[in-house]
Amino acid sequence: MGVPVFPEIERTPERYRSLLLRLVHSFREGIEEDEPWPTAAESFREGLRDARAGRVRSIDTLWDGIDAG
Repeated sequence: MGVPVFPEIERTPERYRSLLLRLVHSFREGIEEDEPWPTAAESFREGLRDARAGRVRSIDTLWDGIDAG
């Protein structure tokens, strides 16, 4: 999917970020009610399926494109 969320957040003026956080939080809670988050076991099984299918990334690319500074 690769939607550039972080650049959009960075372009949001600082004074509006708390509002943005509340919007994102409310959105997440809303979709969580519609479609509950997977259990740890379900998440593990999905990760294992991805690994077996070759849908993996090298750990050294984990932070590529993320400005953590």
